[in-house]
Amino acid sequence: MNGLQDIDNFIDIQLKGWELALLNYNDLKKVKTKKLHFKGFDVLVQFNPNRIVSSTAKVDATSIESRPCFLCSKNRPKQQRSLPFKMDYAILVNPFPIFPKHLTIPNLKHTDQLMENHFDDMLDLSTHLSDFVVFYNGPKCGASAPDHFHFQAGSKGFLPIEKDFHNRSLCSLQMVKEEVKVYKWNNYLRTAVTFQSSNKNKLSMLFNEYFFRFCQQQPNEGEPMMNLITYYEDGEWVVHLYPRILHRPSQYFEQGKNQLLLSPASVDMGGVFITPRVEDFLKISNEDVADIFSQVCMDNATIHKLFNWD
Repeated sequence: MNGLQDIDNFIDIQLKGWELALLNYNDLKKVKTKKLHFKGFDVLVQFNPNRIVSSTAKVDATSIESRPCFLCSKNRPKQQRSLPFKMDYAILVNPFPIFPKHLTIPNLKHTDQLMENHFDDMLDLSTHLSDFVVFYNGPKCGASAPDHFHFQAGSKGFLPIEKDFHNRSLCSLQMVKEEVKVYKWNNYLRTAVTFQSSNKNKLSMLFNEYFFRFCQQQPNEGEPMMNLITYYEDGEWVVHLYPRILHRPSQYFEQGKNQLLLSPASVDMGGVFITPRVEDFLKISNEDVADIFSQVCMDNATIHKLFNWD
């Protein structure tokens, strides 16, 4: 691979030769979006009916065992091509896009969606895909294929978190440790911790330190519940970590008019709520967004304890 030009050419070739992907990318140009205004920031809501399969994916063990893995090469659509990344990954065009350019990057091996030992790969991928944000959904935090390790990537400039990170009334520097800046978020509805550094090794070491501390706090999980959004800009990696405590909010399981079919993942944490049904798009309110974040995200007191903040 020779970089971003190869990626753009690859996407163009895929869309010309894969009718389903082309149709869905054309449909993406027609999706409806609205803004919900909060103090100092916005949350976008996207009506995207093509995401209904992901939003309603059955991720219990029985359902996963009964279906072929759609990320394994032998089960992918014959039209879907791949580009290699390192020796372990395949870069694919996501045929059900949220972003103007949307990629899925599965591991070549059918191995569980668990971040341990993969964080450096995420940093390398974000360096290579410098026009993209790279994100990771934990097995109980929005991954529709928790049985096969993968990242996703989408066009930079799409997620509000990218702009909000530079607003110091929302995101303030908490400390600098071993060449890594650590930021906390204030009055942002969802709890998050952000790391920023130009030193890949120091960043990886600090992330892993907190990751294992996080593991001890959720010992009954295969890995701590989390979403990650990473990108590379101005010679530094930026990593947004969203510690989670719940997969889907209560509104997901309601019936009739009380239901909101939302299954929050990294994109939602980044500030774009994906609604696959028009009725949810029309009725979702600021109060709904705040309540959903409060249910699925770790609270501030626990975050401070996890990171030993005063």
